[in-house]
Amino acid sequence: MNNADSSSIASTPLLPARPRRQGDVGVALITGLVALILAVPVLSVLWHALFANSNSWQHLYDTVLFEYVWQSFWLCFWVAGGVLLLGISCAWLTTRFAFPASRFLSWALLLPLAFPAYIIAYAYTDLLDFAGPVQTGLRELTGWGYRDYWFPPIRSLGGAALMLTLVLYPYVFMLSRASFMTQSGLTADAARSLGASRWRVFWRIDLPLARPAIVAGTSLALMETLADYGTVSYFGVSSFSAGIFRTWHGLGDMNGAMQLAALLLSVVIVLLTLERYSRRRQRVAQLGGRPAATPPQLQGLRAWLATLWCALPLLLGFIVPVLMILSWLWQRPPSLDADFLELMRNSLLLAISAALLTLSLAILLAWLRRFYPRPWVKPAVASAGLGYAVPGTVIAIGILVPLAALDRQLNAWLLATFDWRPGLIFSGTVFALLFAYAVRFMAVALNSVQAGMGQISPSLDQSARSLGHGRWSVMHRIHLPMLRTSLLTALLLVFVDVLKELPATLILRPFNFDTLAVKAHELAADERLLDAGPVALTIVLVGLLPVILLSRNLKQPPQEPSQPPS
Repeated sequence: MNNADSSSIASTPLLPARPRRQGDVGVALITGLVALILAVPVLSVLWHALFANSNSWQHLYDTVLFEYVWQSFWLCFWVAGGVLLLGISCAWLTTRFAFPASRFLSWALLLPLAFPAYIIAYAYTDLLDFAGPVQTGLRELTGWGYRDYWFPPIRSLGGAALMLTLVLYPYVFMLSRASFMTQSGLTADAARSLGASRWRVFWRIDLPLARPAIVAGTSLALMETLADYGTVSYFGVSSFSAGIFRTWHGLGDMNGAMQLAALLLSVVIVLLTLERYSRRRQRVAQLGGRPAATPPQLQGLRAWLATLWCALPLLLGFIVPVLMILSWLWQRPPSLDADFLELMRNSLLLAISAALLTLSLAILLAWLRRFYPRPWVKPAVASAGLGYAVPGTVIAIGILVPLAALDRQLNAWLLATFDWRPGLIFSGTVFALLFAYAVRFMAVALNSVQAGMGQISPSLDQSARSLGHGRWSVMHRIHLPMLRTSLLTALLLVFVDVLKELPATLILRPFNFDTLAVKAHELAADERLLDAGPVALTIVLVGLLPVILLSRNLKQPPQEPSQPPS
């Protein structure tokens, strides 16, 4: 090799600069456009809160604003305490010990997730109200009259917190149990060998290691609490969600409702920030090695106390409400009349359409993030999934205002140009509902798709690309077939969430367009609980589908003892 060749090789860079891809601009536009469209509700709420004037804001500030803040705070406080107590204790007992029915309870404790909070509120109101069977039986047994005894009112702040706790504790239970099951057994064995009791091991080792999962589950429960409207409105609790409806419908002040929505949105942002800050500060290194040893079998009174304690949430959160709904059906047998069939048709069409739309957008965003790992793609995709943390009331109002303005502009232009005024095109139509559902439940579909795609090795993509297949071909011929289970799971989860969604549907639905959730709310508001039985049972039965999926994915602990403890 001569000197000229040597100098030529030396001057050639070993790693040439990557040329700018022509598709980067298109990818940036697509990703940014999708993320911006999904952020429209939040941006609309913030814009009106900062720049719009409210005629009733001073009145709200002087009269009910602090009541909304105070009652929302106490509602979240009691729900947080309830879900932590039930979720952590049941997860720890079913993971660390074997006792009668422990294997069954390890997945059955998820069943209350099938109940929307407003459905369980209707069931317990019928059970525990003054004319319900509990108080009626108490009066017949004792001979007491109306003012001869005190009974805790179910329609109260405490009652609403109890209803929400019974349906939301599975978030903490599921995540905590998964964390307890993945913890190495070496640390606990070392602590036990040094004389630490099981309670001390739980308090000093198990609980700190599971803290990120516990915080995440509690944050989900609190966000669902702030988003709830059906329960708080039925129980007469003055929370933010109920206040937004009252300001809009009662006072007719859209800007005041938007400002209340902005306050609620700020609370949700604070919760998200605290949850992420907690996970960032958490630095836990778990020792490798074998998993935890086979759980010891509890004996005697301890075994039965553990069974009773873990069965209590299942009894109160699933079995009792189901029995109450079945009693409604027994007293007034359902009939498949035209109205009920129309409710089913509307609900199913909405749920299927929203699930397909949301899943399609989730696949697009996940595909962009995988094939275009640019610095701006990841945060844009992540921002598209933030809608799940925003209450449905806020999303609905944030969508209604810009769509109504768009309708006015389009009608004015069409009237001036073609002398034609079509009326509502976007707001007050099914389009607005589908938009709200896509924003609200994008995170559900996106997380499922990204989790499935993360299990596909990048070497498969590289092999297919080396054989001449483009990105779309790789997605169509490799990813989609391998993602079949994840896509089905995402589709089903969004389908059920849409079927149960109440506040966004109440605000955005077209005129004379009812769904199962809306009809259940209207019948309960009119105290026609017997008529609400078929609607409530349909919602619960459909809600069981994702719960069954979740329970199948739970790793089962060792079999409980075959012989009853002595």
